[in-house]
Amino acid sequence: MIIGIGVDVVHVRRLERWQTIPGLLERYFHADELASALSRGGGTALSLAARFAAKEAFGKALGTGLAGIVLKDIMVVNQHNGRPTVQVFNTARDALHRSGADRVHISLTHERDNAIAMVVLEAR
Repeated sequence: MIIGIGVDVVHVRRLERWQTIPGLLERYFHADELASALSRGGGTALSLAARFAAKEAFGKALGTGLAGIVLKDIMVVNQHNGRPTVQVFNTARDALHRSGADRVHISLTHERDNAIAMVVLEAR
């Protein structure tokens, strides 16, 4: 059963600016997520924009927004084949359980100026 659907768009320039502010990326991204994005070289801002959009879409899918959720507790990682998945910890895990969902489906896309994420929360 579908519990919620969320979608969000982020302008890549926003993340390009964030990269110039010391400590800001560490505030919003899990250390492993950040390391993966930074390893992409020139694609770092695109990757981070898509991941930030996913965090926002996750809050929308919950139907409660991100109030009370530490954004680093939502981590977007890619499987060996490139498929993105979401891992949740602490505050995000608790919010997911309260929603009644036990699965998170995600789709990401980005092109030059924008990154878009869609999240579907499902209960089996």
